[in-house]
Amino acid sequence: MSHKNEHTDALLQLCLEGKQSAQLEIYNRYYKAMYNTALRIVKHTAEAEDVMQESFLNAFMKLHTFKGEVTFGAWLKRIVINNSIYHYRKQQKNQTSDLEEVLYKVEDNDGVALDHNGYTELKAQKVMETMKSLKDNYRVSLTLHLIEGYDYEEISTIMDISYANCRTTISRAKESLRKRLNVNV
Repeated sequence: MSHKNEHTDALLQLCLEGKQSAQLEIYNRYYKAMYNTALRIVKHTAEAEDVMQESFLNAFMKLHTFKGEVTFGAWLKRIVINNSIYHYRKQQKNQTSDLEEVLYKVEDNDGVALDHNGYTELKAQKVMETMKSLKDNYRVSLTLHLIEGYDYEEISTIMDISYANCRTTISRAKESLRKRLNVNV
């Protein structure tokens, strides 16, 4: 176990004992990464901040359930992603646009992958900005798949869609991203 992990474990133990200074230290270590994760899903800075804050509160309240099977950062990121998806769905309901209306149960062929060769000169910032302009379900699925590293099965569970819908959505999202990048190059 690394020195940093040992220190994090000690801080988490202090958090369990109710030490606010330890909570602040944990917050300071992780808030930027968790904010960025939330922002990629919810798109708006104020909403991402709310999701991040809520996620830290949830994490501290449920810290006793943290088993240490994964790193604390991975456990916290999962909370942030789940809260972001929940917030996303709530916003979708408020806009009376149902995610299921957009998705189709069509199998995707495995041959669709983001062509990195044509975009090597594009900066990551350009790709991220272009992703923000995608339809919400495309943006969320691509963020979870390409940036957060979740597989199709995990994404289908998180987004509450079928495996086939997940593959189709990600395939279409990649194609939409490719087209937008070609237009914007």
